[in-house]
Formats: sequence, structure tokens, C-alpha cells
Amino acid sequence: MNVPARPIDRWFDSYSGDHRDATNQRIHVVCVPAILWSVIALLWCIPSPAALFRPGVWAGLAMVAAALFYLRQSRRLGVGMAIAFFVLGLITRLLYDALGPRDLAWLALAVFVVAWIGQFVGHKIEGRKPSFLTDLTYLLIGPAWVLAKLYRRLGLAY
Repeated sequence: MNVPARPIDRWFDSYSGDHRDATNQRIHVVCVPAILWSVIALLWCIPSPAALFRPGVWAGLAMVAAALFYLRQSRRLGVGMAIAFFVLGLITRLLYDALGPRDLAWLALAVFVVAWIGQFVGHKIEGRKPSFLTDLTYLLIGPAWVLAKLYRRLGLAY
């Protein structure tokens, strides 16, 4: 049996084992990015000392930490995730400015709940429990797994 050489390949192989059903995969392609955005938006809404930081500092720190995790796994995935974080951060900033922190937090919470319901429906269809129930690191692997699916579809190596 060939064991993937890179840790990210091992993570993806394991994650893919819980996501074989085509319907569950489609649900994940929609819900995982929605959950990612909602977490960024919720972190954006955490107050910070105005004299020291701008709104969104906690989300920014989390995105930098996650991007560094992805970069350690694969340079191309790390760059792709950094771009995704930039775009999601920009969208979140625009929504924060338009809605304010309270309404953005409510919107993000609603998206979070609906997307997780979708995830659990997908896993019910799949007949397997979500990967993160065995290891919380899978919460970081999910977004990269979705990006890797896009890369493969575009014929890009990661």
C-alpha cells in the first residue's frame, strides 16, 4: 500500500474517507466555505481596544495563523488559502461597515447554524460521522480539502 509522503496528503486521504458520497461532497463544497466565512465574521465582531487595534484584528490574527498552517502543509494551498482569507476578510469588512457589529454577528451566526445543519445532513446521507469528531484539526483541513478539489478540477498541483 502506498502511503502519501506529505502530511497534507494523509490528512486529505483520511478526510476523503468520510466524504465519499457525491451529495455529501457537494454539500461540503458549499457549507465549508460558508462556515469559514461565518467564523471569520464572528471573530471580526469581537471588540478590541480601539486605541490599540482596528475592528477585525482577532479575525486577522486567526487568518494569519491558519494561513501559516496551510503554508507549512503546501505552498500552493497556503497561497490559495491566503487569497481566500483576503477575499473573505474584504467581504467581511464591507459587511461590517454596512451592517455594524451586532447585525453582522447575527448574520454570521445564522450562516454558521444553517451551514452546520447542511454538514450534518450531508453526513447523515453519507452514513459517517464528521471527521472533526475524531480530531479537531479536521476543522482546518476541510477548507483546504475544498480548495484542493478546485485545484484538481483546474489541473493544478498542490
